[in-house]
Amino acid sequence: MQASLPKRVTLIEVGPRDGLQNEQSPITTDVRIELCDRLTDAGFPNVEAGSFVSPKWVPQMADTAELMQRIRRKPGVVYSVLTPNMKGFEGALAARADEVVIFGAASEAFSQRNINCSIAESIERFEPVARAAKDHGMRLRASVSVALGCPYQGEVTPAAVGEVVRRFADMGSDMIDIADTIGTGTPRGTQAAFEAALKVVPAERLSGHFHDTYGMALANVYASLEMGIATYHASVAGLGGCPYAKGATGNVATEDLLYLLDGLGIETGVSLEKMVSIGQWISGHIGRKSISRAGSALAAKQAG
Repeated sequence: MQASLPKRVTLIEVGPRDGLQNEQSPITTDVRIELCDRLTDAGFPNVEAGSFVSPKWVPQMADTAELMQRIRRKPGVVYSVLTPNMKGFEGALAARADEVVIFGAASEAFSQRNINCSIAESIERFEPVARAAKDHGMRLRASVSVALGCPYQGEVTPAAVGEVVRRFADMGSDMIDIADTIGTGTPRGTQAAFEAALKVVPAERLSGHFHDTYGMALANVYASLEMGIATYHASVAGLGGCPYAKGATGNVATEDLLYLLDGLGIETGVSLEKMVSIGQWISGHIGRKSISRAGSALAAKQAG
């Protein structure tokens, strides 16, 4: 199987947004800016820096406009922001974001429970954002949430995932994420979801976003690598969580994913050594130990 794996993988670091947005204690703007700058210095080609959402709902992201103004932009790096509506898009445009991110659930129960409308209606709301992104020459990324399991209805069918992928593809999305939002997915389910998505768009337009609640994130990465998927999201030190699943952890830890990919001989352009240092640094700022097993082991080894 290994011979068929991608030779190079693109990593999107989502720690500054997906990782920090659920933190209870305030994270200073200076720390978030330094995190973004350290991540680009480590070699990331794409950093999800923040989101333009109401500070009432996500107070940790209230300073995204200032952050985007002050980060040390590295040539060639894509800086992404989450934009739930046209007001958010206007913020992203003013901040000179390279990519805007929209989202929609693969579960009707999830969509109804959280935003009181159908999947189709929720995605239609993003059509003005998608058009505006294209009109301004910005990249458009769409995330299919709860693609491998829903906290309300349980199982999510591959057909449902494929349908949401089709809707996002019709909007002109450059990249579409298959997201295991609550971390319940397993390798077989992961491959079934990607099989459905691959009937709509080619592998180069798909990415994997795996949470590690049940310890399956790396197994799911490997299962999708076998299918030719070569773009993945990760969060430094395993930062993050999910308000919809008790005990849910964040996205797969960047250090753990890098350890796997390095071991497989797959190039990423991202320095594992630098990521271990960044993981320890940000964990210190939020006052708890890194969730990354590889990061913690390598840090202990370095401390000697």
